[in-house]
Parts: sequence; C-alpha cells; structure tokens
Amino acid sequence: MAESKSALIAKSVQKHAGRAKEKILQNLGKVDRTADEIFDEHLNNFNKQQTSANKLQKEFNNYIRCIRATQAASKNVMDVITEIYESQWVGADALAVQMSSIEVLWQDFSHKLGDQVLIPLNTYTAQFPEMKKKIEKRGRKLVDFDSQRHSFQSLQSNSAKRKDDLKITKAKEQLDEARRTYELLNTELHDELPALYDSRILFLVSNLQTLFASEQVFHSETSKIFAELEAIVDKLATDSQKGSYTFKKTVPSSPSSSPTKSANIHDVSLKNGFSSPSKENSNHSNETEPSSPTYQNTGLASNVINKNVESESDINKNVETKTVEEKTDLKSQDLPEGVLYKVKATYKYNKEDTDELSFDVGDEIFVIEYDDPEEQEEGWLMGIKESTKEKGMFPANFTKPI
Repeated sequence: MAESKSALIAKSVQKHAGRAKEKILQNLGKVDRTADEIFDEHLNNFNKQQTSANKLQKEFNNYIRCIRATQAASKNVMDVITEIYESQWVGADALAVQMSSIEVLWQDFSHKLGDQVLIPLNTYTAQFPEMKKKIEKRGRKLVDFDSQRHSFQSLQSNSAKRKDDLKITKAKEQLDEARRTYELLNTELHDELPALYDSRILFLVSNLQTLFASEQVFHSETSKIFAELEAIVDKLATDSQKGSYTFKKTVPSSPSSSPTKSANIHDVSLKNGFSSPSKENSNHSNETEPSSPTYQNTGLASNVINKNVESESDINKNVETKTVEEKTDLKSQDLPEGVLYKVKATYKYNKEDTDELSFDVGDEIFVIEYDDPEEQEEGWLMGIKESTKEKGMFPANFTKPI
C-alpha cells in the first residue's frame, strides 16, 4: 500500500516535471504546440463573460447591502416622525398607517431583490469556476499530448538507426491515449463554451427585468404614500395658520405683582376705610396667637368678614377700567401715525421669545395694533421701543401709560 502510494506520487511528480519542461521548450520556440484558434476565441469570450458576471455580482451584493441599510435608516426616521407627530394634530392616525405601509414596501422590495435577483445571479456565476477547472484540465492534457507527440517523433528519428520497434510501439500507444483524452475534453469545451457564452443574454434579460420591475413597483407605491404624507402635512400647516394649535402666552408677573394674602387683606381694608393693626397690637401678636385687624367701622368689618376679601380679579377690573380711561385721554396726544398710545417701562423685561420685546426701566414704547388681531393675547401689547425702533410683544403689567 505504501509502495503504491509512493509510486503514484513519483509518477505525479514526473508528470508535472514533464509538463513544465514541455512548456519551457514551447515558450523558447524549441518545439511546436498544437494550435486551436476556434478554442482560443471561445476562451477569450469565456474570460470576458466571467469578468462581467463577477463584477455584476460584486456590485449587486453591495447594492443589496445599501438597500438593507437604507431600509433600516428609513424605519428609524419614520419611527421618530410618528413619535413626534402629536396625537391631536390633524391626520395623526393616517400618518401612522402610511408609515407602516412604507415599512412593508421596504421589506417586500428587499426580499424580491435577494430571492429573485441575487440568488439567480449567484447561480449564474457559480458556473464559471467549474468551467474554469475544465479548461485548465484541457490545457494540461494538451501539454501531455504535445509532449507525447514530440517524444514519439524524437523516438522515430532515433529508431531509424537503432531499429527499436518495441519502444516505438509503446510511444505510439501513449501518444494515442494522450490524443484521445485531450480531444474528448476539447470537443466538450467546443460545445459548452459557446453555449455558456450565448446564455448571457437570456440570463441578463430575465435578471434585469426582475430588478427593474421590483424597482418600479417599489418606487411607484412609495411615491403614492409620500404624496399622502405630504397632503397630511399640508393640512397641518393650514390648521396651524388658522391658530388651531397656537400656544397661548402666559402674562409674566411683574416684580411687585405677587403680594401675599395678608398684604391683599391689608390693601383692601384700607380701600374700604379700615385701619391696619396698631404697632402695639402687632408686637403683642408676636407673643400670642395672631389676631385679626382692628376695624374702625364694625358694620363694614362685618361685611368684609362675610364676603371675605375682594378678589384680585375685581381689583384688576378696576385697574383695567382706569387704564381704558387713560387710553382714551392719551388718544388726544400728538403721536406718530398708527400709534395708539405711549407707555413707560416700570420694570425691566428680558424677552423669552423672538417675537417679544426687551426693555429697561424708563424705556418708552409706542403701543400699536397687532398685524393680525387674532394673534392678540390677553395681557400682552404690541409695541415699538422709541429708542431703538425694535418691534415686539411685551407684558402690559411691566409698563404704565404716559
């Protein structure tokens, strides 16, 4: 067994050495080689076909990876849009449905490209390595045939002198065996290579039709969905312009407009003719339980106790009434055209939004009408600062008419 294996290895080494020698002699022009121009043309076509198929496979694999990455990125974007699109906005439910439809289209598109385009392409390109092995085997058998042919020719010329018929007969048998092996492979390749080369057209037609049809369906369907999404967003813009989702500004409190409950009681008591607790009573109250204020008019005091303290809203109504009266008087002043009246800042205000106006104590502001009366918010005025001509909204309770 070991000897048989060694003999096979020795025979293989001898065969490789013989082929290498034959190729060197052929390259040096010492011996001729069997030429087959038709096969050479088939081989050239095969090499071009294999190069094109491998390049298409490489780029399409890259395209599939990009499609899947884009699919994942699209899902992330759509998920975020669905999340931030507030539920009370117009078309929120429809938008969520359309986003889900886009994800389904991506999945179907990616599946078709993988199963109906990439897999057939891989099958097509898998033919070339097998065919390449067969071509290389045919090349080795051709070298063996040429080597046996040259050995036989050399033996014939030498045997004319020695008359060694036995060697000539054996060489002839080896030559015939090498010829049969070579011609069998050569004949098969003469049939298979042209057939493989011609198959490229049918494959490309089928493969590209599937690719382009999948692309067409995907983009057509997604374009419809994006048209629906655009319509939803357009409706949101229309509703927003109508002020449907406008956040109403809260009038900031002026630095002195947040009195405590006890301070309010004190102010109201003075307004209604009550006296505040005396200093003596106040000191006494620190030592004992807090006492109620002492009133000069018990009847009025009783009314105050029954009705509690006049609400802050009532006070504000009185202030607003007074402000309206003052505004009426201010209309008679000589003011620029379009100015309703003029106010002076009693407190400093730093704007909290781009459409607001900042000012310092003492700055004078021309009060004007809102460009859109529907945008006017309670407690806010629109004005132009006299010193800088800046325009913006500002809280009325930070100013006083002048």
